[in-house]
Amino acid sequence: MASANLYDVLEVESNASPDDVKRAYRRLARQLHPDANPGDAAAEARFKEVSQAYEILSDPERRANYDRFGSDVGAGANPFGAGSVQDIFDMFFGGMGAQGGGRRGPQPGPDAEVSLAITLEEAAFGATREMTLTLPQRCETCSGSGAAPGTTPITCVECAGAGEVRRVRNSILGQMVTSMVCSRCNGLGTRVESPCPDCRGEGRRNQSTTMSIQIPAGVEDGSTMRLADRGPVGARGGAPGRLFVHLSVEPDQRFERSGDDLHYEAHLAFTQAALGTTIEVPTLKGTQLIEVAPGSQNGTVHRLRHEGVEHLHGRGRGDLFVHLVVDVPEELDETSESLLRELAQHRGEVIGDAPSGLFRRRKAKK
Repeated sequence: MASANLYDVLEVESNASPDDVKRAYRRLARQLHPDANPGDAAAEARFKEVSQAYEILSDPERRANYDRFGSDVGAGANPFGAGSVQDIFDMFFGGMGAQGGGRRGPQPGPDAEVSLAITLEEAAFGATREMTLTLPQRCETCSGSGAAPGTTPITCVECAGAGEVRRVRNSILGQMVTSMVCSRCNGLGTRVESPCPDCRGEGRRNQSTTMSIQIPAGVEDGSTMRLADRGPVGARGGAPGRLFVHLSVEPDQRFERSGDDLHYEAHLAFTQAALGTTIEVPTLKGTQLIEVAPGSQNGTVHRLRHEGVEHLHGRGRGDLFVHLVVDVPEELDETSESLLRELAQHRGEVIGDAPSGLFRRRKAKK
């Protein structure tokens, strides 16, 4: 992922607007989502790449750093792409530096991903959902230490608990200190002589856990929530990793969403459109009455303010647009047809001749 061009990953140009980046991500996320490609490892890997690329390019500061340095580096980063002076030494001297930079202590757990389907109402107003996941959790038998009950991990004799081994060597620049991860304890600083029988010295076990997920109001289909310290725990007391929750908004039979606005089609008879009426339309929180003025045309739009989706991380809501669809009857009984012809004659409108004979009888049987 580090060597891939993030714009190519999202299939957009480097000058793409934030909206273009978001649209590209949503399109690819729907196409590559694991739920849409069960068992497809390639699609899952591509989905992760797309999600990581969007995470960087959707953040203005991180995108600016990426455009400048070619990688996702923080403010004040150097053009070598290294995170510190130590890294520059490592490039030229094979890990020799003044202070060393090896790992110390237990490492955080890996990240985990999960998909969650929500309703339009939950996306519009936010919700709290309970999720049951099976993740590596701290072993209760050994309290995460990895050591059998009654024993404790011992300090590594190789690194004296530092998690790294330093060696001094002479060079043309003088004495340099080489630091590397201790191979005896794998950087943990301690070793388990008597492993816990339940977790086999890992300090963690796969367990089912139920957690509450707080969904913010205004999320869109394809959004990803990044929850810190909610993922798998690390080995031997390591902190939990992150949990990425990929949200998919289920289609709603009533509304079509466009940003934070909603659109609804209200069907009414042509007589109602001509003479005017009052109709009841659904909203996310119930129903509302709309006055249809006499002579309303097909496609007339009524705007109900603040009846749409709440703005993400902001105040207010979008609007609900009600589109009138005037239905023309496909079949008429003789009385209705006669009345309409009389109306047309009264208004001086030219209409077709009435069907007669065998054709009229066949039409009536349909």
